[in-house]
Amino acid sequence: MTDTILANARLILPDEEIHGHLVLREGRIAEIGHGRSIPAGAIDCDGDLVMPGLIELHTDNLERHIEPRPGVDWPHASAIIAHDAELASVGITTVFDALRVGSVVTSNTAGYGEYARALADEILDLRAKGALRISHFLHLRAEICSQTLPEEMAKFGPHDRVGVVSLMDHTPGERQFRDISKLRDYVMGKKALTDAEFDQHIAEQQALRARVGDLHEATAVAEARRYGAVLASHDDTTAPQVAVSAGHGCHFAEFPTTFEAAQACRDHGIRVMMGAPNLIRGGSHSGNIAASELAEADLLDILSSDYVPSSLLSAAIALGDGWGDMARGIATVTQAPAAAVGLADRGRLAPGARADVIRVTRIGRTGALRGVWVQGRRV
Repeated sequence: MTDTILANARLILPDEEIHGHLVLREGRIAEIGHGRSIPAGAIDCDGDLVMPGLIELHTDNLERHIEPRPGVDWPHASAIIAHDAELASVGITTVFDALRVGSVVTSNTAGYGEYARALADEILDLRAKGALRISHFLHLRAEICSQTLPEEMAKFGPHDRVGVVSLMDHTPGERQFRDISKLRDYVMGKKALTDAEFDQHIAEQQALRARVGDLHEATAVAEARRYGAVLASHDDTTAPQVAVSAGHGCHFAEFPTTFEAAQACRDHGIRVMMGAPNLIRGGSHSGNIAASELAEADLLDILSSDYVPSSLLSAAIALGDGWGDMARGIATVTQAPAAAVGLADRGRLAPGARADVIRVTRIGRTGALRGVWVQGRRV
């Protein structure tokens, strides 16, 4: 490979922003230089931002491609390739694809079946064939309030690139859906249930959690260790819940729903992840704490695009503007998520790091991609 030189750029380094150039060689960052000079053969970035490729730890985006309309099962290879291309187009160069494990197969109201193992095989097969542009890992969302969690998790192993296991407890009246009215709007809108069917769903889920919840939580923690994956909590609401997460060894907390939970995470050394859509919209669609409140209180470490891939870059830039420190804002989507899952080879512009790099033009309060390189190859 010949060198790629990105010159006359505003480089976002781990702790500062400088004007300089970047040399990409053999899949790695070979050199960082200061100044506005443009070496022969270099790409003139015309003062654009150049930063590490974004790292996404939790995204539901693949689901939208697999099922573009209710009841439509799109061909999976096509869906995965489209999902991969979409993420590349918004600057995400490493993704942990979130797949649910744990199903409810006997409910007459809101049941759902197993899919994770088969879909993971398809993702890993396309990766092995070189069909994907960016780096893919798996994120298993372990549904504690389900019927088949142990059986489904047993089908995965250390060879499956499972980087994250999150402990998901969607028991009605708890965590994200403490407010049953919010759950009613969500479930009845998605499943088209009657009032009676919704009430039955609530009763079934609460009984299921009481029967198997503790066993399933212990199983998920043990399986994550077997895979060599990082543990994450999900929707912690109270300090006691965070204490349990800390006891399990969770590295980061996905979307804590209250200030109390976020502060408890900080006290326990657990990184706090919030949704980029929450930040951009100015609040949570579930009525929980706003990401901006945690940012102002210095309790926000990582951003996730969740269900809007393009939100990740825009939200990180907004944080950089709000904090008056662009390097710190960009770190929430690069350096911090990489550290949370133990990816030491990426997430920063530094000699020897993996050459996952993006070029971004500022347009008002957001940014537009002008180039994406993965291991030094433009994609």
